[in-house]
Amino acid sequence: MLDPRFLSLPIAHRAFHDRAKGRPENSLAAIRAAIAAGYGIEIDLQLSADGVAMVFHDYSLDRLTDATGPLHARSAAELQAICLRDADEGIPTFAEVLDLVAGQVPLLVEIKNQDDPDGAGLGPLEQAAAEALAGYQGPVAVMGFNPASIALFHAAAPAVAVGLTTYAEWSAEDFPTLSEDQRARLRGIADYDRVGACFISHHWKDLGMARVAALKAEGAHILCWTIRSGAEEAKAREIAENVTFEGYASALPDA
Repeated sequence: MLDPRFLSLPIAHRAFHDRAKGRPENSLAAIRAAIAAGYGIEIDLQLSADGVAMVFHDYSLDRLTDATGPLHARSAAELQAICLRDADEGIPTFAEVLDLVAGQVPLLVEIKNQDDPDGAGLGPLEQAAAEALAGYQGPVAVMGFNPASIALFHAAAPAVAVGLTTYAEWSAEDFPTLSEDQRARLRGIADYDRVGACFISHHWKDLGMARVAALKAEGAHILCWTIRSGAEEAKAREIAENVTFEGYASALPDA
């Protein structure tokens, strides 16, 4: 079951980041800023070479740090020592983030295992995330684009609410390694019930999909990504129960 705070507090995408203010995406500084502002927080997980869940969006280090190459080729200690651009802190572990958030605001965790929706090569990141969350007290939910990944995580941590990150495109041009059958299943959110989901986080421009309406009618909670203005947020909230936002300050509910 999704904690109701995920439906009331706007969720800061990759935390409340602003590189000009020294808080890049998925950084401890951006997480502290989100907590101070009273926002929910969305973060991303990748796996280090030694099997530690790290909070980082990209597979490669190049865009967000002065290092190069794949994140998964470095140990957790090496990654923690690599400063994020425009910050004086390294890449955090999931455990560090959990200690910092400590249940103060809702935490929405996206597992970035997206390569094979049939499950090949999956398991270590999902298990690492489940182990880090063992005993965590506070509103937390886990999601991802890959249904096989979410099914594995849910089996490892059945008490944690899970959902699917979804959208309508899944084109052959953007996802050439997926078969048309695989893309059709993802496009149609066909695995919602199979993975034990209780929510989706859907691309806001595609919220008018019939499948989204059907899931909402069946009781699924509808979140959305990624909102970048108040006008977009107002439009998205015609369907979605909450938004994941960045680049502006979403309005908090009245106290």
